[in-house]
Amino acid sequence: MNKKIISGLLFCFSLLPFWALYILSDFLYFVIYYVFKYRKSIVISNLQNSFPEKSEDEIHQIAKKFFRYFPDIIVEALKMRTITEKQVINRIELLNPEEVYKHFEVGKSVIGVTAHYGNWELGIYRMSLMTKYPRLIIYKPLNNKDFDQIYNSIRTRFGATMVPMKQILRHLVRLKNQRKMSMFVADQTPLHQDSDYFMEFLNQDTLVYTGAERIAQLTESPVVYCHIGRKQKRGHYYCKFTTLVENPSTHQKHEITQIHNKFTEKMICGEPAYWLWTHRRWKRTRTTEK
Repeated sequence: MNKKIISGLLFCFSLLPFWALYILSDFLYFVIYYVFKYRKSIVISNLQNSFPEKSEDEIHQIAKKFFRYFPDIIVEALKMRTITEKQVINRIELLNPEEVYKHFEVGKSVIGVTAHYGNWELGIYRMSLMTKYPRLIIYKPLNNKDFDQIYNSIRTRFGATMVPMKQILRHLVRLKNQRKMSMFVADQTPLHQDSDYFMEFLNQDTLVYTGAERIAQLTESPVVYCHIGRKQKRGHYYCKFTTLVENPSTHQKHEITQIHNKFTEKMICGEPAYWLWTHRRWKRTRTTEK
């Protein structure tokens, strides 16, 4: 489909008020869960392997809750094309922004870590509005270049800079003498050429990215976790910051990677329905052909 047509459709959908988008979400839930059963087997399998102690009934309850939340993320992403600054601030409450500001105040940059949890896309906007220092979003480019350009133009509306993983060092050199926040969505699945480090994550042997750790130690920047949780009111979230590592240079190889992944694991176990279970997170194994 032509890029201009896609952009035009996204713009039209984004003009709908939230109440209309949530009616659309209710319809999508029925179609995704009951009609097409979109990736239902993958979600169930991921949950069973992650929580072997839970009963079949508990697993299906979590899966159903996830599929009820999943369409909300889709329609909220559609709204991002025209959502206002005031709406962003109203919909994601920063519980403790001082946890980030305290590092800036002593002249340090911050390595932010988050996951595909809550509403990570809207979280990009909220982070963009919390500081005027450069905000770098480290991401894995989509295979479809048109979609990649469209989504990145939306994600950068409030001043963030999208940085492909392989270009992060170039940007850090350019901003060497500036305080900045570099945000990693660190629960993605790496290619074997991008990482060779496995750890236990949600009861499974898991290949993980080590980029946040390497950049933190290279720049001597503290590592701060950004937990975007879902409130009871539909479409509303909170963001809580936690400094996981103050001095990266004092940590051994892979220790920081262990720390932030275990924090993600604890967060998921607390409210499992709000993680992206449709993702084939464990498709890489130690025996996979390289």
